[in-house]
Amino acid sequence: MKIDELINHMSPELFVGDLKATTKDEALEELTDAVVAGSQIKDKQTVLEMLRNRESLGSTALEKGIAFPHGRSLAVKELTILVARSMKGVAFDSEDGKPTHLFFLLLAPPQDTGNYYLQALGKIAELVRADSVCNAMMEVRNFEELSSLLRESAS
Repeated sequence: MKIDELINHMSPELFVGDLKATTKDEALEELTDAVVAGSQIKDKQTVLEMLRNRESLGSTALEKGIAFPHGRSLAVKELTILVARSMKGVAFDSEDGKPTHLFFLLLAPPQDTGNYYLQALGKIAELVRADSVCNAMMEVRNFEELSSLLRESAS
């Protein structure tokens, strides 16, 4: 997946500069509220329940303060990516036990035949592998700066 394709599934309305949540469940609720407010997705309860069910299988928080809550739902018509940041960090059951600061919420419809959302997930994971990118993401002030950073990181 090319970086511009990835960024096309994001938007200024799907960028949260500072999550207020401190717990995993609060974060899932806040992320869901934000994606419902900023996209065509309107069925908050269905999405929230799907995310909670996915997290019950194992945390989507990896190490280095990054989490990838994701899933498929009939409430979703097209791949939607929300990027959120928590300055203070969230206890999100990460692999390294440290607080999670960067969240990439990926939602896709069930009929995503090419596993497009898994390609998007892979591309984001590739981009944030570098500590310099993660550190820079903690400094961006808005979606425009985020998308510029992602484009620079991909080149």
